[in-house]
Amino acid sequence: MITKAVFPVAGLGTRFLPATKANPKEMLPVVDKPLIQYAAEEAIAAGVKQLIFVTSSSKRAIEDHFDKNYELEAELEKRNKHELLSIVHNILPEGVSCVYIRQPEALGLGHAVLCAKDVVGNEAFAVILADDLIDDSANGCLSQMSEQYDKYKCSILGVQLIDVNETEKYGMVKTGALDHRTGEIEAIVEKPKPADAPSNLAVVGRYILTPEIFSYLETTKKGAGGEIQLTDAIDELLADQPVMAYQFHGKRYDCGSKLGYLEATIEYALKHPKLQEDFLRYLRGYCIPNLDVNHPDK
Repeated sequence: MITKAVFPVAGLGTRFLPATKANPKEMLPVVDKPLIQYAAEEAIAAGVKQLIFVTSSSKRAIEDHFDKNYELEAELEKRNKHELLSIVHNILPEGVSCVYIRQPEALGLGHAVLCAKDVVGNEAFAVILADDLIDDSANGCLSQMSEQYDKYKCSILGVQLIDVNETEKYGMVKTGALDHRTGEIEAIVEKPKPADAPSNLAVVGRYILTPEIFSYLETTKKGAGGEIQLTDAIDELLADQPVMAYQFHGKRYDCGSKLGYLEATIEYALKHPKLQEDFLRYLRGYCIPNLDVNHPDK
């Protein structure tokens, strides 16, 4: 079982300025939960017991979110707000702990993962990017990948098919034939131009990595964007041990983009047990009168 998950959360969130000037992008709410809580819940559901946050000096709100708030809890108890009190208590379940590590410089995802080396130790671990919100009510993405790790006992990367024109946003992989949505990776390239992409299978923000990745990260030179790329270290790892790509079940929302964030907010609101009926009624009332039949793209 994978018991440790690394959450690289030191990024500046520049695509959401000014909202992220003083508030971490991972604390942006989708309806009534911040993105980082969705990511933590996915990890916990997969059996993770230790949440390792690689942070920066501007991310104290994440630490506060997973910490106890005695004043708030006392006030909710006093007002008999027991349902809300239960929600606050269950943000971090019993038996799950948090570790916070500062990333001293913004040197990329690979460097952020390397910062967690001493805490992870000599065991396989997960990496979750909270920007990628993946919805699968039946079985979370990391739970699916943990099942694949149990089967193959090697690194597993979560992948999805994308439009070939978007390859410059992702690490792209070439695999052998997929067997039950899983295939061995033959090549991986960071943000290639469409003409150079090995396929249209993109790596998204879910990884299970063996501890050997750290030795490669320690020697990986700066790559795309002048950063230490996790993709480059995985490419070197391929020469020594198999790495599998897994095309997960579920819908991914790119909440690092404004459009993806808005899509997630609307679709999660439409599934919220206390909001869905009223929100659907509002959308119908707003969208139908404002639909411009002369502009089919609206």
